[in-house]
Amino acid sequence: MRLLVPILLLAAGSQLRAQAPLSPTTYELLRAEHLRGTDMRSIDAALLSGDSVRQRLAVRAIGRFEQYPLEVKVIPLLTARAASVRREAVNALGQLRSRYDLAALLASERDPSVRAVIYETMGRVPKELGVPAEAVAATHAATAQKLTDGLRESDAVVRAGAARGIEALFRRTARAHAPSAAVRGVIHDVIRTDNTSDTRQLLLLALTAANDRDAASVAIALRDTSPEVRRLAVALGRQWVDDPAPMVRWQALRVAGTCARAASLVRDGSEHVALLAIDQLGDLKCTDAASLPALAAESDAKRPWRYQAHAAVAMAKVAPARAPTLVQRLSASSTWQARVYAADAAKLLKDSAVLRTLALDAEPNVVIAAMTTPQQALRALSSTHAGLVLAAARQLKGYAGLKSALPQLLAAFDRFTAMQRATMRDPRVALLERIAEVADGSTVVWMRERLRDVDPAIAGSAARALSTLVPEPVKSITQEYVPPAFPGAEELRGLEGATATMRLRGLGDVELALRFDDAPMAVHTFVTLASAGKFNGLTFHRIVPNFVIQGGSPGADEVDPITDTFMRDEVGLARNARGSFGISTRGRDTGDGQIYVNLVNNFRLDHDYTVFANVTRGLDLIDRVQEGDVIESITVRRASTSAPRRP
Repeated sequence: MRLLVPILLLAAGSQLRAQAPLSPTTYELLRAEHLRGTDMRSIDAALLSGDSVRQRLAVRAIGRFEQYPLEVKVIPLLTARAASVRREAVNALGQLRSRYDLAALLASERDPSVRAVIYETMGRVPKELGVPAEAVAATHAATAQKLTDGLRESDAVVRAGAARGIEALFRRTARAHAPSAAVRGVIHDVIRTDNTSDTRQLLLLALTAANDRDAASVAIALRDTSPEVRRLAVALGRQWVDDPAPMVRWQALRVAGTCARAASLVRDGSEHVALLAIDQLGDLKCTDAASLPALAAESDAKRPWRYQAHAAVAMAKVAPARAPTLVQRLSASSTWQARVYAADAAKLLKDSAVLRTLALDAEPNVVIAAMTTPQQALRALSSTHAGLVLAAARQLKGYAGLKSALPQLLAAFDRFTAMQRATMRDPRVALLERIAEVADGSTVVWMRERLRDVDPAIAGSAARALSTLVPEPVKSITQEYVPPAFPGAEELRGLEGATATMRLRGLGDVELALRFDDAPMAVHTFVTLASAGKFNGLTFHRIVPNFVIQGGSPGADEVDPITDTFMRDEVGLARNARGSFGISTRGRDTGDGQIYVNLVNNFRLDHDYTVFANVTRGLDLIDRVQEGDVIESITVRRASTSAPRRP
């Protein structure tokens, strides 16, 4: 098969020279990337231009198309003169899940940054594609062995790239095929000798995936100056440490918590640590002489609402007789998030009276938390809150009276469809699934109309449902999602080098550098939303310490979108490093404007999630963000009046 590649490349090159337009601009290349391979003229011309800037953008675009047959256009760029192009070409082959023998490139490639990406890509691309099942383990072992060669190289950049490859490989395969003792031994040695923070972090994650809790490696990492390294050492060793860094204390409590330790940390200086301590008093069923008084103190009405809320759930687990008064108080709180916790606690207590009251709450997220009956779910179908309708549709799965609710289900689906917001996919899919449960001949015409829905996920669901109602299999008419038109050059003026200030209510200002070069459409969308005040007053609704915070939903949940249309993913070599901002998605190309911030280096998110900004000042404020904290405003400063320049 590989022998055909030169012939294919020659043919492709001849066709390009005959058809491609000359000298595409940066703007034309970005627009071609947005079109996802439906117009290759600018891309092909850039590949043949010999200009490194054009070539880099073009080969990056091909990688983002994620269409394996396009590897034939990428392979010639592996020998481009510019290291920036070769680096992007290797990464593009990774995005395309190419089977190209990247290891062979190491014999001639001398640039450390390119070698690093080669090693990383070797680890993250599934080498088992096309390999007989009995040979998969050997394939993984051979890849791991080659990656350890990279760990032995003298250049720190190359070693970090090899560590990225090993982490990715182990994360994918170590559970099924344990790495050899020899490979793990090399990792132990490198952790001991290489104190580069990223390399140590990655190798600790690799050992965690391999369930290798090497005591010497843990001991060395616990003495590292980087809190990120120490927290991963704690996670790997599952041992308790009293560390000055909140992220390390949180991790220690998470993996080695006891009642005594939790009780001592309910007033920790970090709210993340304190709230986890309260949660653990409940989860560990702590009823000793120190734990119950500590829990009672945090449930006092004078404590901040989050402490009371977490204490209520914990109290319901360990001292249910003492919890009802607290639950009653929280159920009447003016802070709706507190009422959500009241519902959670009421479920533990089986307090049907409180749940019935909260199921009628004006705040949809409270209703979701309190919903327990099909009747409540049917009532919720009249809402325009995507999260509530999604929860209602799920609650109704298998409901005996679903057939009689068909008119309500159809009305809810049509109401969300009339919004003309493709990003309302989740509630519409769930509603369509319920409709399909009780569909009959009377719904065939209605279902056929859904085959041409703008969202291929809806059209596909309708086709599957119809196939159970009619004699022949049905195919959806809509096969691909058509994104909105690429913005005009005027709209992109000044975005290269632009910055932003996010004002967090009660916390202060966070300064951002926007990464237009890495994610032009994400930056454009973010700037458009921010400039229109769309983020103002929205909250951070998802807080996962030592992972991410997520916000920017009008419904304060994971489902309600801020954009009407889906955003394209713009993945590549940009890293999900601590302090970077990314676009939240629920599958490829499903960004809806919600944002997340990396609280730690989240290596596993690389190549899957768009990174569009980095914090330049105020990371300490990001560390303090808690559930319900408000984005007061976002102010954008464009860098200049120039449009994306011609390379």
